Amino acid sequence: MENTTNITEEILIALRRVIRAIDQHSRNLVQSHGLTGPQALMLTEIVRSSGITGSELAKRVSLSQPTVTDVVKRLENRDLLERTKAPDDKRKILLRATSQGEALVKQSVPLLQERFEKRLNELKDWEQLQLLSSLQRIAEMMNAEGIDASPVLTSGAITATAAAVENAVIPNPEEVTK
Repeated sequence: MENTTNITEEILIALRRVIRAIDQHSRNLVQSHGLTGPQALMLTEIVRSSGITGSELAKRVSLSQPTVTDVVKRLENRDLLERTKAPDDKRKILLRATSQGEALVKQSVPLLQERFEKRLNELKDWEQLQLLSSLQRIAEMMNAEGIDASPVLTSGAITATAAAVENAVIPNPEEVTK
C-alpha cells in the first residue's frame, strides 16, 4: 500500500509542477509583454498571416469564434491590431497587426506551447503516444474529458480583462501606492 501512496504523491507532485509552470509562464508573459497567452497566440498568428478573417483565426488557434471576437476587441482597444476591408471582397473584414502589434511580436513573444511542441517533437512516436494516452487517462480520472479546451498552455481565463492582466502584473496595487 505504501508504494501506491508514493506513486500517487509523485503523480500529484508532477501535476502540480505542470500547473505551476503554466501559471508562472502566464504571469511572466503578462509582465514582460502585457499579453495573456491567447492574446499572444492570436497576435502572432495575425502577424504571420498579414491579414486574416476572424473565423480563419478561430480555426488556426482552435478557439471558439466568440472567444476570438472578445480577444480581438481587447487587442484592437490596445492598438495592436486593426480591422480592414478585404481588397477583393469589401464584405470581408481582415484582421491586421498594427506597427505596434508587429513590434511586440518581433520582440519574440514567448509561447509556452511552442517550446513544449519543439521538445515533444524530439521524442520518438511511441513516447509521444504514451504521453498522450497517459494525459487523456488523467483527464478522464478527473472527470475533465468534457471540458472544452484549446491547445493554449495558459492559466486563468482565455479572455482576461484589462483588470485581470493588471492584477497579474501588479498583484496588490495598494502596496505599490504606499
